[in-house]
Amino acid sequence: MTESAPRALRSDFEICSPLRISIASQAPASNGRTGPVISPPPITPPTPPGENTQAFTCADVTGGTPGTVRVTDIRVSRELGFDRFVIQFDGSVPAFTVKRQTKPVFTQGGSSQTITLSGTAGVLVQLHTASQAGTYSGPTDFTQADFRVLKEARLTEDFEGYVAWGLGLGSTACMRVFVAKISPSRLIVDFATTSS
Repeated sequence: MTESAPRALRSDFEICSPLRISIASQAPASNGRTGPVISPPPITPPTPPGENTQAFTCADVTGGTPGTVRVTDIRVSRELGFDRFVIQFDGSVPAFTVKRQTKPVFTQGGSSQTITLSGTAGVLVQLHTASQAGTYSGPTDFTQADFRVLKEARLTEDFEGYVAWGLGLGSTACMRVFVAKISPSRLIVDFATTSS
């Protein structure tokens, strides 16, 4: 075996190794031993692709782009520091309005009957030029009493190109509304569960 073989192996190891170890010094370690002191490189956590980490605000939000789309999924989740409501689409996120309400009382489209959701405050999420009939067959009423803010999410309208979801909140809360543009596109509404 020649000297070049171990050197080539060492180079391959250094190139392929997921953790590069740098030798900071040959000084004695704090426990009295001598030898190299190994310092791992700093690690920056990745930012999820397509997600906007904007601040929470206490204001209504509008956005989206014109175009007819279909809802393909609805999700709710409890995350560290916020509760989340997500609407997923088969195309771009349509024009939308996310409006805060002092009470969790909503009018059902078509019948005009009022319904009261769990909680003490509400948010109405309206989608313009959208439909979910035939493309979303999941639950249309999510009740999660163990969530800190988002207590209930219920479909209130899917009629003549408008889809609306009422969100019952356990308390008034600031929200972060943003669009994830990576496929599949989603409208995401987060409710702060901690005070800043």
